Amino acid sequence: MSAFAVACLQTNSSDDMAANVATALGLAEQAVEAGADLILMPENVSMMTWGTEAIIAAARPPEAHPALAAFRDFARKRQVWLHCGTLAVPSANGKVHNRNYVVDPEGNVAAVYDKLHMFDVDLGNGEVYAESRTFEPGDRAVAVDLPWGRLGLSVCYDLRFPYLYRALAGAGADFLAIPAAFTKPTGEAHWHVLMRARAIETGCFVFAPAQTGVHVRGRKTYGHSLIVSPWGEVLADGGEEVGFVIADIDPSEVDAARGKVPSLSHTRSFGAVELGAGADVRA
Repeated sequence: MSAFAVACLQTNSSDDMAANVATALGLAEQAVEAGADLILMPENVSMMTWGTEAIIAAARPPEAHPALAAFRDFARKRQVWLHCGTLAVPSANGKVHNRNYVVDPEGNVAAVYDKLHMFDVDLGNGEVYAESRTFEPGDRAVAVDLPWGRLGLSVCYDLRFPYLYRALAGAGADFLAIPAAFTKPTGEAHWHVLMRARAIETGCFVFAPAQTGVHVRGRKTYGHSLIVSPWGEVLADGGEEVGFVIADIDPSEVDAARGKVPSLSHTRSFGAVELGAGADVRA
């Protein structure tokens, strides 16, 4: 596979969709000018609002979603692959899907993925999230073929479930997309180490575009959009400012890392965990 340049955008999205889309497209344009062949946007790139009613009201079906239409048009005009972060799309049961779209250089939707794992947590000090009240989780893992290799899809809280990434790598993924709106406290504690761990344990490149700064209702996100090598090296870190990071990617590094530590080929099946089953210790 040939080398290519990847860019991860970092935005501070608000509850103004038109302004958010304009900002994302402006950054994407800068990334193209910097040589990017593949551009990834963060979770909730077109809308960062708060509360079930507001989120559902802002959701749009794919055929009428202004952000998706604008992103498809951009990919076609600029002839780039575009990962559209996540967009809020109504589900059949009245909730919302937090959905990835990957768009090819002709503006066609090449892959769709709905976030699997819901962020239902209590971080203390009144910071509580209950995504399952508003969002309908997906039920399948998804990967998509790019000209340079296979991209496995995921979103934010999915990061904490390594079996997903193991499955994606086992299905041939060379790269992992992890767009996020990571909270500031969890980001400070876990962001870098988890991103590096997912790269190391799969031998994949990790592309992690992120939200940053203060949003509606004072919600704070961590930023630090990352590009990580299959050996766990941070190739680019977006810090806390709005902008983008870019790095040259050599897909041959995937095989090189897996050749050094071929843990994917060492996978073994095993039965249920046994409680208190000791070994025979007779002399």
